[in-house]
Amino acid sequence: MSSRIRPLPALGLLVLAILAAGGCGGSEGGDYGGQHPDYKPLAKAPPPLSGLYRQGNELLDGGTTAYDKRIEQLRGFPIVVNLWASWCGPCRGEFPILQKLSARYGQKVAFLGINSEDSKDAAATFLREAPVPYPSYNDPDKDIYDTVVDSGIGFPDMAFYNRSGDLTYVHIGAYGDEADLEADLRRYALEGG
Repeated sequence: MSSRIRPLPALGLLVLAILAAGGCGGSEGGDYGGQHPDYKPLAKAPPPLSGLYRQGNELLDGGTTAYDKRIEQLRGFPIVVNLWASWCGPCRGEFPILQKLSARYGQKVAFLGINSEDSKDAAATFLREAPVPYPSYNDPDKDIYDTVVDSGIGFPDMAFYNRSGDLTYVHIGAYGDEADLEADLRRYALEGG
C-alpha cells in the first residue's frame, strides 16, 4: 500500500474548509424556536402592501415575469428583497433581523424574498421554523437572482429598490448586525439611495 496522499480526499477537505470559513452550507444561526414578531399590524398597511403580506411565508412560482410584475405593482413603495437559500447558514442568521425589520417597517416598505438554488420542500420547512410576513419567489435555477444581482457568487444578498421601482443597491453577503441592515434600508429604500 502506498503512503502518499490521494489528491481527491485532500481536495474534498479543502472544499469543506472553504465552505466552513465562508459560512454557507450549514444550518446554524438564527433563533428559530423563539418568539417571532407580531405581524398583525401589517394587515393595516396600504392595500398593495397588505396584499403582499397576505401571502406571507408563501413560496411563489412564476419566475422573472411574476417577480418583475410584483416590483411594478409595488411602485410607490420602497422595496427590500432578501436573496436566500435554506441551506445557507448566513441566510438563516439574517432571518431574525428580517423578521424584526419587516414587522417594524412593513407598513411603509415592501419586503420580498427570492429563494434560489434550493428545493421548495427544504425552503418551506425552513419558513415554518422562521416565518416571515412576506412571500418569497421560488427560483431553483437562479433566473431571478441573475436579473437582480450582477456579480453575486453566493448567499445571502439584499436588494433595495426606491419608490419608482429602480434598483438602487445590492449588498453582497451577510449583514453583520441589525443596525447595518436598517441603515441600508433607510438609505437605499426609504431615501432612494
